[in-house]
Amino acid sequence: MLRLCRVLERLHACTEASASNRHWTRVAELSVRFSSTKAAPRFRRMDYQDAVCTLNTLQTNASALEQVKRERGHPQLQLQAMRGFLQRAGLKVEELDRLNIIHVTGTKGKGSTCAFTEQILRKYGFRTGFYSSPHLVQVRERIRINGLPIGKELFTKYFWQVYGRLEETKDAQISSMPAYFRFLTILAFHVFLQEKVDLAVIEVGIGGAYDCTNIIRRPWVCGISSLGIDHTSILGDTIEKIAWQKGGIFKLGVPAFTVKQPDGPMKVLQERAEEIGCSLSVCPDLEEYESEGSLSLGLTGHHQRSNASLALQLSHTWLQRHFLTDPASSSPVEFSGVSSAPVIQPSPAMIKGLAETEWPGRNQTLQHSPVTYFLDGAHTTRSMLACVRWFNEVTPQHERNAGGSVVRVLLFNATGERDCAAMLKLLVPCHFDFAVFCPNITEAIATCNADQQNFNVSVENMLSRCLDNQQSWRVLNGQEEKPEAELLIRGGLPLVAERHTDTLVFPCILSALQWISQGRDSVLSDPNKCVIPVKPSINTKAAPLREAVSIHVLITGSLHLVGGALKHLDPSLNS
Repeated sequence: MLRLCRVLERLHACTEASASNRHWTRVAELSVRFSSTKAAPRFRRMDYQDAVCTLNTLQTNASALEQVKRERGHPQLQLQAMRGFLQRAGLKVEELDRLNIIHVTGTKGKGSTCAFTEQILRKYGFRTGFYSSPHLVQVRERIRINGLPIGKELFTKYFWQVYGRLEETKDAQISSMPAYFRFLTILAFHVFLQEKVDLAVIEVGIGGAYDCTNIIRRPWVCGISSLGIDHTSILGDTIEKIAWQKGGIFKLGVPAFTVKQPDGPMKVLQERAEEIGCSLSVCPDLEEYESEGSLSLGLTGHHQRSNASLALQLSHTWLQRHFLTDPASSSPVEFSGVSSAPVIQPSPAMIKGLAETEWPGRNQTLQHSPVTYFLDGAHTTRSMLACVRWFNEVTPQHERNAGGSVVRVLLFNATGERDCAAMLKLLVPCHFDFAVFCPNITEAIATCNADQQNFNVSVENMLSRCLDNQQSWRVLNGQEEKPEAELLIRGGLPLVAERHTDTLVFPCILSALQWISQGRDSVLSDPNKCVIPVKPSINTKAAPLREAVSIHVLITGSLHLVGGALKHLDPSLNS
């Protein structure tokens, strides 16, 4: 697989002067061609990079894509297939009961809720497992032991164990391999069992009822964070349909908690709890908890307060069951209507856990004087509303501290079926001096960073989406469109597509960050980082960036964009 990476690196590096976007499409096509699961064992070297490259072949596995198409109309088949893959990997569904699982879903805030919960229980001295998605910089981030991504050696060891078992069980009738997310879910279960964690916090991927994590039979407690509209082609086009999917993680007799929801989805959750036969409680506001002084949170943003309240209820309920003499004999909690969750008094461990929780890429601020980066992976209209509120709360103090002129820059991208125009409309009142758009490509010249490769979308498609976002921004700001957009090229590489002086489109995250920072961020000025040449006319437009006392950059619209930015802005995440 290292050969694959070298081929791709040469393909990206040898772009000729006559190249156009068709060349980038060709690169994407060749990427897929070289990424067959049959070829993977031939080049296996059993090292971390090879494991990740092999994992990436599951993104474009033809049989897996056909399998997804077949199952789309019969979602119950997804869980049936997942059980089959789990068994082929040498695991039994019954074994997952030993993980003492906390299962969490929701549209917005489920990752933060899991992070709070895991940190609280770790403060009690428990050995924790934590499975989440997506990853920001390295795929190992999805599978954590005691709050830390598993090491490269451990990932490699367990990856080949699971991959080998699945490969060995392929035959004429069973020739498929699990798709990317399914494989990682199986791998997480295997890691947690082998590493003998005391509990596992499991974040749902998409939805709940038919998500592959829902093969869990007996979680100790379930949680649902704030609901909203997302993944409509899979979950449904109304918040009520989405609530039905999310409520699918409820289990008979297992206590479930949710934050305050609108009446429609709350009614659906109530019906699901009654149908399945479990209790359902609504968490109180964080201000209601009996604590000396206000509770301090390690994650900023007002919306994190409901996530913290949900985490307190999940961890409190888990602890109640854990300290029973015989947890297995605890009486199931049946449905008796939706109730208010108890207002508990947080313990010192809970208070410390909430205060020390870290969850990169969500309401995160990085200060690289004179450039300050505000990163939030908001990717729905509701989460973008929360992002804008957070940005408007934290920037005034930073601007006062600057002691001079400040230039505001938006770096944006969004993927999939998301309504980019609706999200961009929410960002207009933030009054950015520049709006910069780029695809979720970390750098245009490949460095074989397999952790962030995505073969499911062509480069041409990604760049086209950026141009659409640029045009949406212009329309929202009342700017007239030029008759034709000029593609500005130097040395044959499509660098910047321009339609107005305050909006720019770059081919990768690194080129966008380097232009925004104008050499004023020492991390991005590292001689080991490739500097892509930009035409003089584009550098002229950057005069305000060079002259300002401070540059404030909001990076949002996609967790993948935020992850790609963090790869360059926080070198410690690459180790």
